[in-house]
Amino acid sequence: MPRKSAAAAEEISSKSARTRERILDAAAHVLSRKGYAGTRLSDVADQAELQAPAIYYYFGSRDDLIEEVMWSGIAHMREHMTEVLAALPPGTDPLDRIDAAVEAHLRYCLEISDYTTASIRNAGQVPESIAVRYEAEASQYGDIWRKLLQDAADAGLLRPDLEPFAARMMVLGALNWAAEWWNPRRGSLDTVVRTAQSLVRHGLSSQQAAAGPASPPGPAARKPRTGRRPAPADPRVAG
Repeated sequence: MPRKSAAAAEEISSKSARTRERILDAAAHVLSRKGYAGTRLSDVADQAELQAPAIYYYFGSRDDLIEEVMWSGIAHMREHMTEVLAALPPGTDPLDRIDAAVEAHLRYCLEISDYTTASIRNAGQVPESIAVRYEAEASQYGDIWRKLLQDAADAGLLRPDLEPFAARMMVLGALNWAAEWWNPRRGSLDTVVRTAQSLVRHGLSSQQAAAGPASPPGPAARKPRTGRRPAPADPRVAG
């Protein structure tokens, strides 16, 4: 009888964990699309196929739920980036490591994780009470990029005119902005990754600086799109 009771308790615990995960998945999906201000627990409940009051069994408030999504998004991306870089062959060129980091960041945000998309898009929107745990994790993620650029600088591969902090924030700000504009209808993610890698490498590389400035653009310019632009993705995701 005790063995049966233990098995039953384990089954209840497992079911509870699955339900909690389902709520988090639903919240990440809604938050990534509607933002902090537009995320309602009723929308999360609909996405999770639950009654809204059931959410309060697992999370004390809407902000508690959003805080967990925000933290998970950056924590999971940091873990993914660490694994990607650790899997590269020893002695990989520092610029090639940056290429790999650009691809890992874009694919995880745009293709793999609603959590990370939600974190990036809402980093500058959530109140400070929600942002504390997220920002601590984001700082650790920023340390990964700080080391990538420092290793390239130590190898003499970065342009000497670049200020390291500004360069890092420009790169991450551009990568994060892709969460605002990209969708599969706008083209292949492979193309986005290759374009980003080329822009980052050519912008950072000391070899490009030695080659002189690029030719100025032609007189024809693309007409700006009209309409209200979304709020920019906050580069503090990896500050």
